[in-house]
Amino acid sequence: MSSTNGINWGANSCPDNQWTSVCWSPELNLFVAVAKSGTGNRVMTSSNGTNWTSRTSAADNNWTSVCWSSELHLFVAVASSGTGNRVMTSLDGINWISRVSAANNNWSSVCWSPQLGLFAAVGTFIDMGVMTSPDGIVWTSRYVSGDQWRSICWSKELGIFLAVSYGVGYQILVSSDGVNWQSNGVMNGGYWTSVSWSSELNLFVALATGGFMGNGIMTSSDGVNWCLRKVQGFLGTALCWSSELGLFAAVANDSGIMTSKNGIGR
Repeated sequence: MSSTNGINWGANSCPDNQWTSVCWSPELNLFVAVAKSGTGNRVMTSSNGTNWTSRTSAADNNWTSVCWSSELHLFVAVASSGTGNRVMTSLDGINWISRVSAANNNWSSVCWSPQLGLFAAVGTFIDMGVMTSPDGIVWTSRYVSGDQWRSICWSKELGIFLAVSYGVGYQILVSSDGVNWQSNGVMNGGYWTSVSWSSELNLFVALATGGFMGNGIMTSSDGVNWCLRKVQGFLGTALCWSSELGLFAAVANDSGIMTSKNGIGR
């Protein structure tokens, strides 16, 4: 589905796969989405967000996340299944090449840091839940504490990667170089599924698919100190920020869409 304002949404025709992630390339004027189901068609592309074309993925793995590097002119996707091939890359969103992942982890999210010239991916695996790559091809495992890392983003203003966890205990993971990572807990114990950074607001917003006493959102201006926000009954799965609209948009398993201009209120 797509929207020009975050309020009015229209459903679009596409293959009936379980689509998990979508990203935009301004250089190619192209959306790319990846899926965890389908046979030979686990990628689709669109130049307008409305009309979509099936593409052949490098393998029928459970693709969970895709991102774009403007500097490398490269799409990178990661997967939660496959043997030694849980990464794929593409220069155009159409032709994809399998890459050797650092480990056969359940990789759940990948992002790019232009300032570090580095991809970082997180997954659900104790002690080696992060892998990094300068080119999307050669990947290196990184030691971290905790597991169940579900989403990662980059803040150029703070100069840090930040990831959130679906598990209990350690729920925040931070790194300024992609090599050394520090994990810590938060006061909620929610099942955090997505995190996004707004350069305009200088704010991290994290989304949960359940939280204590309805605290399904948390916000932070530094990645260290967090404030819980109440969003009753919203089982959130993904979140992103639009600089042009000045708007966060979040989607959920069974309760629709939620938007916010400040990350605090709807």
